[in-house]
Amino acid sequence: MSEHLVRDLTALRALVGEPMPGLAAKNQTVLNATAIDFLARCPFLVMSTSDAEGRLDASPKGDAPGFVLVENDRTLVLPDRPGNKLVYGLENILVNPRVGLLCIVPNTQETLRINGRAELTAEPALLERLAARGKPAVIAIRVHVEECFFHCAKAFIRSGLWAPETWAARGRISFGRLLADMTGADETTVKAIDAAVEENYRTGLY
Repeated sequence: MSEHLVRDLTALRALVGEPMPGLAAKNQTVLNATAIDFLARCPFLVMSTSDAEGRLDASPKGDAPGFVLVENDRTLVLPDRPGNKLVYGLENILVNPRVGLLCIVPNTQETLRINGRAELTAEPALLERLAARGKPAVIAIRVHVEECFFHCAKAFIRSGLWAPETWAARGRISFGRLLADMTGADETTVKAIDAAVEENYRTGLY
């Protein structure tokens, strides 16, 4: 109901309270030694972007630990590998360079959050430096760090994300079935699409 909407900071603070004194000091403008070590062990992150009108996109990025290249304490680089070519996040960066990264290390309950300004580069030497399995990155995303901090473990503790005994059975999304539900495609098409996706997972990662 509209009367229960929280519309201003005063109402918000009345519900959640004030932050602990001094807590904001954890927010840094550079990558400290702990953050650099975390990124060296990080195989997965989510990159958030928005377009010129503020519409958001959150895109998963992942590779072997250390796939994030730390150029210095204010700059890091992400490789972009072959994908579905929709490139929503890359398109967003062209019109709005602000990005947010949520970096995750398996079995570590704290996360690293980085906010900054991004740019796209196709510098050949850099793409080769970011190569994996003998193939250079398609494009590189350089992020100039403006804010960096570690987020506490409460969300991971509540969710049991790293507790295998709480996990549901392994699942898989059928892209063929999704298309069939939208277009009325037949079972032959469903199977063909799912087979193509599986083949791409095997041979098209790089």
